[in-house]
This record gives sequence, structure tokens and C-alpha cells, in this order.
Amino acid sequence: MIRSKKNQSSPDFIGRPVWAEVSLSALTGNLRAIRDYVNPATEKRRTPRKVLSIVKGNAYGHGGAQVAKALEKAGSDWFGVASAAEGIEIRKAGVRTPILVLGGFWPGEEKNLLQHNLTPAIHRCEQLLAFEAAAAKLRKKNVPVQLKIDTGMNRLGIMPKDADCFARQLAKCKHVSLAGTFTHLASSEVLTDTELGHQTKQQLDRFYSTVERLRSLGADPGILHIANSAAIAARPETWADMVRPGAILYGYHPGFDPPERRKEFETKLPLRPVMSLRARLMSVRSIAPGEAVGYDATWIAQRPSRIAVLSAGYADGVHRSLGNCGVLYIRGHAAPIIGIVSMDVVMLDVTDVPDVAVGDVATLYGTDGNNVYPANVVARSIGTVTSDLISGVSQRVPRFYLP
Repeated sequence: MIRSKKNQSSPDFIGRPVWAEVSLSALTGNLRAIRDYVNPATEKRRTPRKVLSIVKGNAYGHGGAQVAKALEKAGSDWFGVASAAEGIEIRKAGVRTPILVLGGFWPGEEKNLLQHNLTPAIHRCEQLLAFEAAAAKLRKKNVPVQLKIDTGMNRLGIMPKDADCFARQLAKCKHVSLAGTFTHLASSEVLTDTELGHQTKQQLDRFYSTVERLRSLGADPGILHIANSAAIAARPETWADMVRPGAILYGYHPGFDPPERRKEFETKLPLRPVMSLRARLMSVRSIAPGEAVGYDATWIAQRPSRIAVLSAGYADGVHRSLGNCGVLYIRGHAAPIIGIVSMDVVMLDVTDVPDVAVGDVATLYGTDGNNVYPANVVARSIGTVTSDLISGVSQRVPRFYLP
């Protein structure tokens, strides 16, 4: 039976019924909350700390261009993307706020960066003169770059010992200027009295000593930024001149160690989930005890059961690891995921969902009326992080942007 009155309001569109709803009020509310949090009234600063909103990875699955437009209107000072291509997409949407390309650039990309007013991160000394040459060729002047320093993550960034090399090369540049200097923290969520818990302090010491070395060599480091999501919430000593919210911008605190600290920071910096992932039931059937469901018969009915097929699978963003352990919610009732998650569909045990019918809406995470189903809880249940889960919502899932 297909009910004429659906169980909840949902976007009106024709097509495969799986979609994501993005709350722009939650998004901009989170930005304001973060900005206020890192600019406490008790602290006297000449200029407020800025916020660089991380919108890489299609804004963690939320839609890079649309999210950047909303955040620009709400006053984000900078944006951070992974690549020139991501930055260009946002520029084409009309965003004019400064954009930092965190991953730097590959040879040949310099022209694209310059033409679209994108600021590259310099993480190898030789990149600076390459970008200077490209700026000179296009007769650009005072083109900003930012310097990334590797202070212990051993991923990207110049080593502290290479500060002299960078400063010498910067002094030769007539078309490029240093607008900022930053680093990335490896374990800011670890707050224990352990070697790992002390790593953030070690990174801070290396960062500021390198910054001082640059200054002593005549290089103005520009705006300084260090804090990622965990550090924003838990480590005020890392806030510097600007902070870089990632997952917390989209409503989720990271997992802290020890875990009991999570509630403390969720209370100090309350956030709202921005995205809700939903799909409709496309089939409901009854099966007898002993019948198997899905590939490889990994779930077998132990009782007479009602089985629903959901119009979403791992190619949409339902993590394959949720097979036989995840849950979706239908009108507030839990419906366990059974069997292996397929590319395009998921099977649910809806035996205990009253009056279930084809067309009913199921929510994997996000909000549903007054109910909240946090994505970070789903992520922890399968041993991954929230960013992995929400950024996995694919391009074939339409996004609807709600006020």
C-alpha cells in the first residue's frame, strides 16, 4: 500500500528517491557560534580572530559552491579547499572571499591559480620561485601566498630547518607576497597526559620558533593559523589569528581522548547538524523464518519478518560497513540494516515499524522533526570518523538547501 499522506515533509522532485537536505540556518549558526567562541568577550584583542571555513571535499559532502555562498554571506573571512579545481568551482559560483588552496599546486596550475585569484599554500621551497615566475609572466603584483610549516605531522609543509631557504627565496620575489603562515596539528583531540597528548605543545613550540626565525630574516609571516576543529573546541592556546573549522562547521565535534571530554566541549560549543540523508522505501515484503536476505546470505530471518528495500546504497553514501550493524529511522522507529549494503539499495528489517509502507521516508543521519540522529554516532559505530561518512554522499544524490 502506498499512502497518499507521507509521514513527513520532503522535497518534491521526480526521480530516484534519495536526497540530502542541507540546513543553511544550521550551517551559518555554527559559523557564528565558532566565531563567538574563539573571540570571548573577556579577551581584549585589537582585531577579532578570523575564521577560515574548510569547504574541501565538496564541503564535506554538503555541496562546495552552495555552502561557500551561504558562508560568504554570513561573514566567513577565508575558505579552504584541497585543489585549484575546487577553488575554481567556488569562484564560478560568484564567491569573492579569499580562498586558500591547502594542497598547493602542481606544475602548470599556476596560471589557473592566478587567473581565479586563488592563494596557494607553499609546502616546498622550490614552489615559491615557480609561482613568482608565473606571476611575473602575467604581470601580476603583490600576489598572496601562504606558507605551510610541517611541525611534526610529516605530511606537507617545509621543515623548520628550511625557513632560511624560504626567506632567501621570498626576498627575491617582486610579484609574490607572504600573506599567512600555518601548520596542521596531528593529535589535537588527544588531551591525555601522554606522549601523544603532549604532541600539540611540541608542534606549537616548533611553529612559533620557526615564525620567529622568519621574522629575524626579514620575512613578515602574515596571518598565523593553527587550530583545526578539535583545537578550536579544546585548545585556546592554538587559536592564533585565525581558526580553520572543518567537521565542526557541519555540526560535529571530533572524538576526544578521553571520550568523556566530548560532552564537555559539546556543551561549551553547541552545534547543529547541517545535513540529513534520506531515502524512501521502494519495496516491502514478508518473509518466513529461515529465509536469507542479500548477497552471501549474511542475514537470516529468525522470525516472520517484514523486509523493506531502501532506494539508497553505498554509491549514494550509505557506508558499506553499516551492513548488519547500522540503523535507519522511519517516523522515529529504528529499522536495522540487514545483509550486505548494495551499491544502489539497502535492506531493512521493518518488522517492528508500525504501518510501514512503500514510500515511507527513512533517515540515516541528521534531523527528523524533533529527533536528531548524529552522524558522528553512526561513524563511531563502524570505526570511522564523521568526515569520512558525510563526505561520502555522492554527486548523484540531489541536495536541497533549506533556509
